[in-house]
Amino acid sequence: MGAEASVPEIPDRLFTVEEYRELERTTQIKYEYHAGKVVAQAGGTVSHGRLCSRINGELVFALREKQASCEVLNSETSLHVAHAERFVYPDSMVICGDLELAEGDANHAVTNPIVIVEVLSSSTAHYDRGEKFMMYRQIPSLREYVLIEQDNALVEMYYRVPDQDLWRITEAEGLDQSIRLESLDIAIEMERLYRGIL
Repeated sequence: MGAEASVPEIPDRLFTVEEYRELERTTQIKYEYHAGKVVAQAGGTVSHGRLCSRINGELVFALREKQASCEVLNSETSLHVAHAERFVYPDSMVICGDLELAEGDANHAVTNPIVIVEVLSSSTAHYDRGEKFMMYRQIPSLREYVLIEQDNALVEMYYRVPDQDLWRITEAEGLDQSIRLESLDIAIEMERLYRGIL
């Protein structure tokens, strides 16, 4: 999409899922769907884009040897959170085993991530830590939620304790630390993630 392209104005009304999908198909623009409301995806900063690319690359590299059955999906793939009637675009997801696809939307959205990663911005941090995390916690397959700061070498990891509805929170802070993802049994060096960004 060129720099001169603009996001079409969205009518102020509730959309059906079919109308939402048609909007994305005809405009070639990504929108989130929130129980009938359609929200255009905001553009990110250069740092945001770099961190998204880095975390996806590091996950692919780490999983290639360790978890061959796992696949990394970037923000081009939609996540359907059925209980909340939402379609969203996480910055990164990891699915292990078979991809489970949204009913009636097999070419667009998945439903069963093990790990979800969001790169925080000043405008989304409160939402990502609050309402969005509450929504994600209801996904049965989800084992870990990772939040990456843009302006500091700080990563928060929320890990669901097996067979419980308890989430353990850990942080990696500083370029000399590593991100440890328990659900995948892998580690990612913070220095590799933030190199040239901070």
